[in-house]
Amino acid sequence: QVQLVESGGGLVQAGASLRLSCAASGRTFTNYVMGWFRQAPGKEREFVAAVRRSGLDTYYADSVKGRFTISRDNAKNSVYLQMNSLKPEDTAVYYCAAKLSTVPGTIRGYDSWGQGTQVTVSS
Repeated sequence: QVQLVESGGGLVQAGASLRLSCAASGRTFTNYVMGWFRQAPGKEREFVAAVRRSGLDTYYADSVKGRFTISRDNAKNSVYLQMNSLKPEDTAVYYCAAKLSTVPGTIRGYDSWGQGTQVTVSS
């Protein structure tokens, strides 16, 4: 497994932007598909976005499409989530996740998780 550490969460007003970062270590970063998930209070964890090894192929949940952008910097072993036009319903703990690229699918199969970073959007 790869070790993941998120940063960049915080409290913002609706309409603001935040950029989450996730630093990976312990394994060859380019072997992994990287994803972002979130979990709001009382709700199940849900997929937000994913990026494949090269960074060219990205995937988004419908709820964030057009507002969030996932990217990765393989030279820095890092993945990012730029969040624009934030809404109160985006409030959640955001988790960075990784899975080997040989594991099929985009939303499931992640086996490495960060500790999470809180994002709170006030109305």
